[in-house]
Amino acid sequence: MNERICPFSATLAKADFACRQAEQIIRRGGAEFACRSVADHARCTRLFARMKAAGLPAFELEDDLLAVPHGVLARIQFGGLLGLQRLLGSDSPKVDDIVTLVIAAATHFADIEAIPCEQLVADITGYRLSRRRKR
Repeated sequence: MNERICPFSATLAKADFACRQAEQIIRRGGAEFACRSVADHARCTRLFARMKAAGLPAFELEDDLLAVPHGVLARIQFGGLLGLQRLLGSDSPKVDDIVTLVIAAATHFADIEAIPCEQLVADITGYRLSRRRKR
């Protein structure tokens, strides 16, 4: 079983975000997305960890799996990717290919560790999740 769960899975469930390396897997709790590439998964995981480290203090939260609401993690994913896209010069409300965006950012800033994630905080905190429709 593929255990390379995409760190940006929340975004992939929305039609405006896609990734050529993502593969949908069905689990008891619902659908998740796994990464087909070991290298891309490692790169995206490092980036998401940095986005979380920058974004969680803005919500006055610490990185605790049991204490951080799913909505905050989703806002970090959506807002972080859109902010990253903005840093690279695009204001599109969608991401056509997450892995291409992450590779472009790593190339532009010379490395994942050099991406200025603190500049993504306003995008993260400003992102509004769409509400679920009542059944």
